[in-house]
Formats: sequence, C-alpha cells, structure tokens
Amino acid sequence: MALDLTSVDRRTEPTSFTYTSKDAILYALGVGATRDELDYLYEGRGPKVLPSFAVIPAFPALMRATDGAGVTVDRVVHGHQKVTVHAPIAPEGTLLTTAVVEAIYDMKRMAQVVVRTETRDAAGTHLFDTEWGILVLGEGGFGGEAPPGREGTAPSRAADFRFEEKTSPEQALLYRLSGDLNPLHADPDFSLVKDRFGTPILHGLCTYGYMTRAVVKGACQGDAAKIRSLTARFSKPVWPGDTLITEGWIEGSTVYLRTTTRERGEAVLTQARAEITV
Repeated sequence: MALDLTSVDRRTEPTSFTYTSKDAILYALGVGATRDELDYLYEGRGPKVLPSFAVIPAFPALMRATDGAGVTVDRVVHGHQKVTVHAPIAPEGTLLTTAVVEAIYDMKRMAQVVVRTETRDAAGTHLFDTEWGILVLGEGGFGGEAPPGREGTAPSRAADFRFEEKTSPEQALLYRLSGDLNPLHADPDFSLVKDRFGTPILHGLCTYGYMTRAVVKGACQGDAAKIRSLTARFSKPVWPGDTLITEGWIEGSTVYLRTTTRERGEAVLTQARAEITV
C-alpha cells in the first residue's frame, strides 16, 4: 500500500493508555537499568520514571497515525526520536495521547514520516510530547521536499562523562515487552531481517533508553526529573549483545551526546542532545 500523502496534518482521536508501576519498572529493566539504579526498579521508592518512558504511552497513538498514513511494519526503520517533558511522569495512571502526521518527506529511496504526539493525564495536565521520524523503505521519489537538517554535533574536546554497558543477547526480547512488538527485533525469518540485517536488531528506542540513563548518571546526579528533552538520530543498527559507549559533553543546560558500539566502533546515536535543568 502506497503512503497516503493527504494524511499530513491529520490528527487522531485521543488514545488511552493505562499503566502501573510494574510497566515503568519493566521499561527500566528493558533499557538496561541495574540494581545500582534502584529508584527506577523498586516500588518502595516510587518508583521514579525515566523520561524516555514517554515513548511507551505514546506508541499506540503513533501506530494509529502511521496506519492512517499507509505505513506497514514490514518496511519501516526508526530514523530519529525526540521527547519533551513538561511535568513529571507518575509511576502509574491513565494517559490520553493525540498524534498528528506533521510531514512526509521525500528521501528518494525512502520516505520519512514525521509524527508528533501530545500526552496529558486524566486531570488534563500536559505531561510530555514526542516526535518520531519513521523511515519507510521504497516509498521515496514522489517529488516531495527533503527533510530539514538536524542539529546536535558533539564538541571536539574530551567528553565530560563516558559510560560503557554491554547489552544482553536477549535485550530486544526484554524491551519488546514494553509494547513494541515489531518482529524486526525478534524473528530471524521476518522479511526485513533476512533482506537487510541478517539477524534481529535492537530497538533504536532501547539504545535511546541507554543514552537517557547515561544522561541521568553523568549530568543529572541521578535525578531524571532534571531532563527537559532528549533527541537523537538513529545512525546505525545495534544488535543485541553489543556494547554501548555513551559520551556526553555538558555545556550549560545542553548536554551533547554520542553513542557508539565497541564491537564495530560505529556511531549509532548521533546529532543527539539533552536539555536539562541546572
């Protein structure tokens, strides 16, 4: 099915998402949290909620928007992600999310579908927004405009912090329990796996969660509530079992970021940065 270019500016109805502290804890485990980060893993301490968890309640609304645009799961990879936090995310609750297809860009051999979401709690408090850049393979060349450039290049000086963590071979199978069941991350016989990657790859959003945890530890003294926004481009795939190295450069309220893999020396998250409260 071809992309529906008329879906731009089309807004979904509010999508409800109910979650408990177990979901927040499962998410934290899925993005590599350890017992040294007990605030995010134990209900006796809240638990606190990582800001990147915002992608989980927003995901069903995203799917409604991309389905309406004619996007099918067998042709997509993740291009970029942004989360903007306006208020703390509670460890449980019912949230309402609306989504809109902001743009569909022509990248010649593929298209980029940009979806924005807005999430509020049951009282109407604006909690967070997300932006998703979804790359649809084989759907370019329709004569549309190219996507705009993105900012966030890391400085050339030595990083202010560096964290190295090895993912497990089962990392994608654990992360997908938070709600992203795309077979790209589990099924070796899935067409996109066989044609493009060889074996299932790690969710880009899982790597994004590892990056978030590095910001919490390296720039926020362990307090995730200091993060105001997070953005990153998914430059290269990550395979479960890879070792992720996240470096950060703190310049006032902006933290520039880059994540690479030890195994291949490739930058997998680029044009990445966080805005924090200082």
